[in-house]
Amino acid sequence: MAGVMERTLGILELLAKEAEGLPLAAIAERLGMPKSAAHRLLHDLMRYGYVRQAKEQGDYLLTTRLTSLGLGFLSASGIVDAAQPLLDRLAHSSGELVRLSVVDGNSLTWVAKAQGARGGLRYDPDMGAVARLSCSASGLAWLSTLSDEQALGLVEEQGFGQSEDYGPNAVTTAQGLLEALALTRQQGIAMVMETFAPGMHAMAAPILRSGHCASGVISIAGPGFRLTQEHMHSLREPLLDVAEELAASTAASGMLRRAHY
Repeated sequence: MAGVMERTLGILELLAKEAEGLPLAAIAERLGMPKSAAHRLLHDLMRYGYVRQAKEQGDYLLTTRLTSLGLGFLSASGIVDAAQPLLDRLAHSSGELVRLSVVDGNSLTWVAKAQGARGGLRYDPDMGAVARLSCSASGLAWLSTLSDEQALGLVEEQGFGQSEDYGPNAVTTAQGLLEALALTRQQGIAMVMETFAPGMHAMAAPILRSGHCASGVISIAGPGFRLTQEHMHSLREPLLDVAEELAASTAASGMLRRAHY
């Protein structure tokens, strides 16, 4: 049963990254399972409404069922209602993408956003993605609230991001991570340049109530030619103000109120 569950979740996670869908052979190959086993699991997922075929014998795609479940959960949690006005305000003042992520077990997931850019290059990745802790501003902001041992343990569990997959300045070693965390603690926020994506800069602050673990992170991200180091320094106080307001309003959302680590 554990093997079936692992394979089923593997299919869902793979198709979540492939909006155009994948043929049976590609799914089986990429997940390292026999085509017959992949076909049986896909048939079950289709029967329950989580997967569909573009046409008979065609590629397999996710339906919107998982999306509906996720959106329903976020709506019930109250997190968007509590946070969206603050995200909108910070996006308007910064002119860049503002995102809220929440701590969920041993990971950090982006769940809400506000786009401040009105023209030119817009950085606007999909919501629901899990942050790479070692090379995202959000990841470093959260890890900075933990001990070095805890932070290293989480990153080793997830794996370091490599520069060829992320940005040229991605942290790829334990020593590099410890140095980045020390700087983040000193500054009170995380500021990264071309670590998560080439040409992109970001800054982030943990949502942290006194006496509690961090429940989430608020971040600002944009192209480096606009979100320069000088501009990030000017946005430090507005970012911290919103993080403090979010921390004070966590009673409005069970998701933000819980301590996860």
